[in-house]
Amino acid sequence: MKSAVVQLPGLNRDRDMIAALTKISGHAPVTIWQTETDIPDVDLIVIPGGFSYGDYLRCGAIAARMPVMQAIIEKANKGVKVLGVCNGFQILLEAGLLPGALMRNASLKFVCREIKLEVVNADTDFTRAYSKGQIIRSPVAHHDGNYFADAETLARIEGSGQVVFRYAEGTNPNGSLNDIAAVMNDKGNILGMMPHPENLIEAAHGGSDGRGLFASALEVIAA
Repeated sequence: MKSAVVQLPGLNRDRDMIAALTKISGHAPVTIWQTETDIPDVDLIVIPGGFSYGDYLRCGAIAARMPVMQAIIEKANKGVKVLGVCNGFQILLEAGLLPGALMRNASLKFVCREIKLEVVNADTDFTRAYSKGQIIRSPVAHHDGNYFADAETLARIEGSGQVVFRYAEGTNPNGSLNDIAAVMNDKGNILGMMPHPENLIEAAHGGSDGRGLFASALEVIAA
């Protein structure tokens, strides 16, 4: 699997994501700076977490307007897989690549802890290593992860299987509608999620529940 990790000022999870992709795929991803307008041929583009541009204006709002995002949109339109984690999810929403919005946590506090996720849709290129209804663990660390969508959008994404992960067993850390933790686009090649699967992929992390997400993408690409 050839992958790329986007780097923007303020992102601080790029090294974690690079390490995870290297361990699981056996190949180090290329890194793409914010001003790049051309992305090499890759199978997966990842926008990692952090606080791009200090989260000024709205989380991800400035980053979504950087030159690299137009290149990502062009690749996504051609079917390349795109994963946005935490701030990366916020950026994808601000760029209009995913439906809905992320607001301030209901508690108005930064949340950093482990939560549980239910696999809502196991028939995606990102979740084939899991089973529908499976409960997995994952860390979260965010201040603006409260997922919101209007009633029409919410009904559409729920009905079309675009909700991929849901906070489970009362562990919703931010007040997201319907406990939504991750959504994908209608074509199924773009996934945004608030939890950090890259931080739970090996025994040194205390578990490997997040590994299945990357393994799923790798399996589909290799097929």
